[in-house]
Amino acid sequence: MTIIDISRDEAEALAWIDTLGPTLLDRTLAWSAVNSGSFNLAGLGHMAELIGGEMDRLGGTVELRDPAPFAYPDARGDLQPVKHGRNLHFRRDAAGAANRVLLVGHMDTVFAADHPFQTPGWIDERTVRGPGVADMKGGIIVMLTAIEALSQTSLADRLGIEVIVNADEEVSSVGSEPLLAEVAGRCTVGLAYEPSATPEGVLAGARKGCANFAAVITGRAAHAGRNPQDGRNAIVAAAELAGRIAGLTGARPDLTANPARIDGGGPENIVPDRAVLRFNVRLANPADQPWLLETLNRLVDEIAVRHDVAIALHGGIQRPPKPMDAHQQRLFDLVRDCGAALDLDIAWRATGGACDGNNLAAHGLAVVDTLGVRGGAIHSDREFLIVDSLVERAKLSALLLMRLARMEQSFSAPRGE
Repeated sequence: MTIIDISRDEAEALAWIDTLGPTLLDRTLAWSAVNSGSFNLAGLGHMAELIGGEMDRLGGTVELRDPAPFAYPDARGDLQPVKHGRNLHFRRDAAGAANRVLLVGHMDTVFAADHPFQTPGWIDERTVRGPGVADMKGGIIVMLTAIEALSQTSLADRLGIEVIVNADEEVSSVGSEPLLAEVAGRCTVGLAYEPSATPEGVLAGARKGCANFAAVITGRAAHAGRNPQDGRNAIVAAAELAGRIAGLTGARPDLTANPARIDGGGPENIVPDRAVLRFNVRLANPADQPWLLETLNRLVDEIAVRHDVAIALHGGIQRPPKPMDAHQQRLFDLVRDCGAALDLDIAWRATGGACDGNNLAAHGLAVVDTLGVRGGAIHSDREFLIVDSLVERAKLSALLLMRLARMEQSFSAPRGE
């Protein structure tokens, strides 16, 4: 472990964060009260205004970027355009800096505009409950506070900063991935602000990749009594495909496959001519990605021939696996050292969950992606935030940014010291 020496102006910036507890909490609760479900475009627009207003104070440029177009099969298998919100991009250059950091958050939540969970409130004197308080409106506030703290030090002009707050992370970032790729390509380090993996503050280390697919099966309708032999049953083909996909679990180490839903069918006296099978695959090894795609295409072809149906496979690997390699380990070690300087015990563990950190790592960055608040029960109406972690995690990220600013060598380069 490396001992972190905190300079006077760094200490003053960290002390400034200590004074912000009530302000950060009030902002988190106010933002939580704004519904910004992934498909609530008006709510996402409101959140973009609120977050953009905070970004305006950081001394860089702020812009809204349109999402990439995206279409996905509906319950009938017809491709339908999916509308996503616009994404915020902040940029502050630092001429001659060895490093440029990409900080990432998401303004969308899993709670739709008509979900009953809409209002934040207190659980006890140290815990609040509310939509997005942990995942990740509190995390965005931690991130922006850390940047503002860095701005108060003499190190501010020694670190390039870019921020993306996207509007579709909870639905796999399909509209914002081109922006993530563009900005990651000119950065050297990635930081993302998902909540910690446990309420105690354990970080997510290695992450499995995540792939979502929809197989559209087109058969032939026929009368179920008069001439069933003339029909081609799309539901039967979908069921066999679902079973074959489920059988992929364990075919590669730590790979799991989950057939999740079949849409299709109709009246009992008609051979169904259309079905849509939706499924998810999680995989730990980047080398297994080509195998997965080849295997799925082979299964689709085999079942299409056997049942005399047409099958179109949509989707793909939205989140590539993020293994813990030496490049990642170096950044995690730096976070651990910063934590030690703040009397925080930083640990990490592997997880099957995926996030934008997977994408940043796939674009070549070392990434720690759970630098947000401590909390839990995310994606449920029990989602909670441990209030003290707003200040705690803002200080951790601020010190991390200061350490990166002090570096004279690019973090993406081979370690030479």
